[in-house]
Amino acid sequence: MPGAALGTDGEWLTQGKDYGQTRYSALAEITPANVGSLASAWSFSTGTVRGNEGAPLVVGGTMYLVTPFPDDAYALDPVTGAIKWVFHPNTDPWSIGISCCDVVNRGWSYADGKLVYNLLDDRTIALDATTGRELWETKLGDVKTGMTMTMAPLVVHQTVYVGNSGGEMGQRGFVAALDLATGAVKWKVWNTGSDHDVMITPNTRPFYAKDRGTDLGLHSWPPDGWLHGGATAWGWLSYDPEQNEIYYGTSNPGPWNPDQRPGPNMWSTTLFARDAGTGEARWLYQLTPHDMWDFDAANEWIAVDRTINGTPRQLLVHFDRNAYAYTVDRRTGEVLVAKPFAYQNWSTGFDSATGAPIVNPDKRTMQGVNVTNICPSSIGGKDEQPAAYSAVTGLFYVPANHLCEDYQAYETSFIAGTPYWGAKLNIYPAPGGYRGELIAWDAITGRRVWEVHEPFPVYSGVLTTASNVVFYGTIDGWFKAVDARTGRLLWKTRTSSGIIGAPMTYRGADGRQYVAVLSGVGGFMTTMSAIPGYLPAGGTLNVYALPRPSGSDAAP
Repeated sequence: MPGAALGTDGEWLTQGKDYGQTRYSALAEITPANVGSLASAWSFSTGTVRGNEGAPLVVGGTMYLVTPFPDDAYALDPVTGAIKWVFHPNTDPWSIGISCCDVVNRGWSYADGKLVYNLLDDRTIALDATTGRELWETKLGDVKTGMTMTMAPLVVHQTVYVGNSGGEMGQRGFVAALDLATGAVKWKVWNTGSDHDVMITPNTRPFYAKDRGTDLGLHSWPPDGWLHGGATAWGWLSYDPEQNEIYYGTSNPGPWNPDQRPGPNMWSTTLFARDAGTGEARWLYQLTPHDMWDFDAANEWIAVDRTINGTPRQLLVHFDRNAYAYTVDRRTGEVLVAKPFAYQNWSTGFDSATGAPIVNPDKRTMQGVNVTNICPSSIGGKDEQPAAYSAVTGLFYVPANHLCEDYQAYETSFIAGTPYWGAKLNIYPAPGGYRGELIAWDAITGRRVWEVHEPFPVYSGVLTTASNVVFYGTIDGWFKAVDARTGRLLWKTRTSSGIIGAPMTYRGADGRQYVAVLSGVGGFMTTMSAIPGYLPAGGTLNVYALPRPSGSDAAP
């Protein structure tokens, strides 16, 4: 199943821990009873002051870390932090100026002795994991057109799956499959355009009528609008080994001014299920037709197997920018549950017959009008910060935003390599005054089980463990552990900067369980620097462990 661990329980080979992106670890040495004794084991400076996203990997006796631009890679000893090797890729500095939302890197993967990741300047590279020597690089775009690459590759067997960023620069989204051994492109499919380009075939079976038709990726746009309409795949990919399918969501349509792109703008804000071997679309589902609010669907799609109403189901669970939590049958694309997980007023409900939210007419955005009090804001009920699933509690743990905004669209023109936005925003807290929360969510019933309010958006990833401890960070610098069943705070410690990275856990050569997280605020949060604690600060890898047993002679 997709949630089966890759490597041993004590290793972490890919960003989501497994193909299903559950971010669940079977390690259980750190418990609700002893987590309060966690202390710093060691730390490591990334040497950057931009957004530090992603999670370190641990394979065998080595930890792998990649920084934001300039995308340097490090191999470290996971018990001491000692450097084993460093790789400097000479990333093109031009990419700094055209990166929409900071020069972040959302993650890297290990497979078959290789460390694989994307550079901001549109290259995917593979390094020898033992020596740090570059084995291959594949250039997939030109930064001077406005394209960048920030997402974490997914590696399945001998294939590397990657996607692009740059929707706010008028880039057209794609996903490509590369050969792990050589970097050669096996296939590449577009997310907008003709059925041929999108690889929609007579075998493609959309569940909903709105997603059926010929060349909808062309005809649902104004002439040639799809060429610069975004729908990039800058987020996360999941994989089902039984069906040999990959799953991913696409970003918002461009520009943000909806009056310049009449129509549903397919296939933006869309979930794709593709044949992992060929790229053919098995089925697809658009979440927010004619998105007027920047509600990307690029957040992670977590693959789990659960029983609903007495029937075993193979599911995808997704917490969208539009504030709806979706529980989807991953065999068919049918939405089984769709309920708001975060505060929202842009929609009055969900139409289960059409598979689309019902738009509140008072919250439609339009050119030249300042539409006020739209909830959630364009950052969404949740952005890219990944949720986690617990195989013990059966719940999902969601790092959420609690924000609203005023949205004023204006006319814009496409000029290659320049912003193609078309809206200005004013973002502020949603009712209650707090800006974020951690939510425990039941995806079978579509309800909250508990929540923890935070003064700022919870913009870190989440980690769950078999011992019912949940870890997450805050952008004012706290790293926290809470009880998975109740949300009760068990432990917290202050880091040197805000946390937008994803926590992970591993077992060291000394036999102890460690927990690690990157701190260093950046990303979208740099646009909110007027709030204390949001200013970028030096990136740091923070590693924690329980005290050594008395009399232990394990290596330090």
